[in-house]
Amino acid sequence: MPVRTNLSWNTILSAYAKQRRFDLARRIFNEMPDRDSVSWTAMIVGYNKMGCFNNAIGMFVKMISDNVPITQCMITNKVHSFVVKHGLSTYVSVANSLLNMYAKSGDPIMAKRVFERMRLRDISSWNTMISLHMQYGRFELALSQFEQMTERDIVSWNTIIAGYNQRGFDMEALVIFSDMLKDSSLKPDKFTLASILSACGNLEKLELGRQIHAQIVRNASDASVSVGNALISMYAKSGGVEIARKILLHSGSSHLNLGDVKPARQIFDSLRDRDVVAWTAMIVGYVQNGLNDDALELFRSMVREGPRPNNYTLAAMLSVSSSLASLDYGKQIHASAMRSGEVLSASVSNALITMYAKGGSISSAKQVYNLMQQKRDPVSWTSMIIALARHGLGEEAIELFESMLTLGVKPDHITFVGVLSGCTHVGWVEQGRKYYNLMRNVHKLEPTVSHYACMIDLFGRAGLLQEAFDFIQRMPIEPDVIAWGSLLSSCKVHKNVDMAKVAAERFLIIDPGNSGAYSALANLYSACGKWEDATRIRKSMKDKGVKKDQGFSWVQIRNTVHVFGMMEKIWKEIKKMGFIPNTESVLHDLDEELKEQMLKHHSEKLAIAFGLISTPENTTLRIMKNLRVCNDCHSPIKFISKLVGREIIVRDATRFHHFKNGMCSCRDYW
Repeated sequence: MPVRTNLSWNTILSAYAKQRRFDLARRIFNEMPDRDSVSWTAMIVGYNKMGCFNNAIGMFVKMISDNVPITQCMITNKVHSFVVKHGLSTYVSVANSLLNMYAKSGDPIMAKRVFERMRLRDISSWNTMISLHMQYGRFELALSQFEQMTERDIVSWNTIIAGYNQRGFDMEALVIFSDMLKDSSLKPDKFTLASILSACGNLEKLELGRQIHAQIVRNASDASVSVGNALISMYAKSGGVEIARKILLHSGSSHLNLGDVKPARQIFDSLRDRDVVAWTAMIVGYVQNGLNDDALELFRSMVREGPRPNNYTLAAMLSVSSSLASLDYGKQIHASAMRSGEVLSASVSNALITMYAKGGSISSAKQVYNLMQQKRDPVSWTSMIIALARHGLGEEAIELFESMLTLGVKPDHITFVGVLSGCTHVGWVEQGRKYYNLMRNVHKLEPTVSHYACMIDLFGRAGLLQEAFDFIQRMPIEPDVIAWGSLLSSCKVHKNVDMAKVAAERFLIIDPGNSGAYSALANLYSACGKWEDATRIRKSMKDKGVKKDQGFSWVQIRNTVHVFGMMEKIWKEIKKMGFIPNTESVLHDLDEELKEQMLKHHSEKLAIAFGLISTPENTTLRIMKNLRVCNDCHSPIKFISKLVGREIIVRDATRFHHFKNGMCSCRDYW
């Protein structure tokens, strides 16, 4: 492993402390060659959150005896007795921390005692006490302290208004809101507006609700999800269904996420004359909330009994087809768009490119793109670049990107994700570096998590594991599971056990229940002949109750989706019934669990076998898989494609594999 710094030590220590795994945290702490104030604070805060106050005090005393510098911010959430003993309660921020600690732990008596003994109080001190009183229904005390405040911020007003509204005292909430508008220069924020609109709806005060709505429009106030839902709910409860309808339509046409779609559907169902905009808004609401089945059902109703779908409706439904990777259904939407003439719109054409690409037909995506010609917008270029990259056609993706730049079309963040992904899939490291620097230095686009992940993947797949690790260390943001998972996968491919251990450890700190990291590390140990280590990892996984993600594949034949991968579940059920696998038939020097695993089949092989006997000869077979395809399946599929003389397209979790004539489009680089 590269040289360990205090940052790396403290990162692991803090993670273990936050997860309350103090046996490991203490071990890391004791092994640290040079502890700083962050190290001590992580342990003290961790013990305090666990209620281990004696341990926290002991650590704090030891820290002082070791002459570790103490700053005011480090005192937050420390043991009360220690704070009082050393006279630290005179700091307002320290006293506020104690106040918050007691308020959040549900101890109003101690919170009140701390508050009353505070010599200096700020707005935060008063707000904490008002919130606590409201939480326990002590409205008179809350209002009394609110009135004693010489200075109030928006949180002070929101605490009183929301407290009354949430407890059913809506009229009182309206009175306080009125006082705020008269006596304060503060403007209502999204929390104020959501609470007060809720109060208007509960009291069925339509006219007052209209006035607040008008104020929102005049002041261009925050149109958040909570405010949008509160407006719809207020009008619906107060009898203003038609206005609620208009808000719903505006939300749909401007692509705002409605959050809870139930009130929106209630309003939609109550409308007598539903035009294409109303239908489209409701469909878009379902799509944005991931409710694809509801969107499909509503679209079918629209086709049967509603107006003709427009380009926005069709684009929304094509995104559903993309999510489901349903090529057959997407083709039906395409035919509908051609009949209505909506296929000529950029939004529908762009959605068609994405739909065909995700459905596994890159040739159809190219045809749609080529027909667009003069109607291409930046989204069209980006969609095609990403499609080519996902299908392993990195050279074509880069060529298209260069044409885009030549014509003066400005790329955005998403375009560069496609470009870097294209470089990754074909192993173009230097070109990837070039485009990453181009994005930052020429186009002045700051990298996002997706760009960082692409670069880590680019270095890792090429075997530049140390460079990938160094890149992670230099990232200005905290690495996530995608970053560490990408490095771990690369370590597995290139059989770097030492770095894999580091990547897996960091991965599991962030997501302890993820089975992928355990499996990758165990498989790497097995591949390197470290059988005892592999067994230890699998045992650890089992002891911690971490279940392996079930792999499944599906193939669509004549509008019917056939799913394969239920063998895992069936296997467990029949074992409960008394079935005992005959592992003697597996003639390998393996433990019983691994022998049993070999008696089952990977889902993509079953899907391919079923597809071959269920479809005409010489047709393309498309298989979808939820996990990354393994070596044990990738190699035989190449031979199968040559044997049957058919192209087999497999979409796994990261890309498309086009198997044809015994070769794969990924060139065994995935």
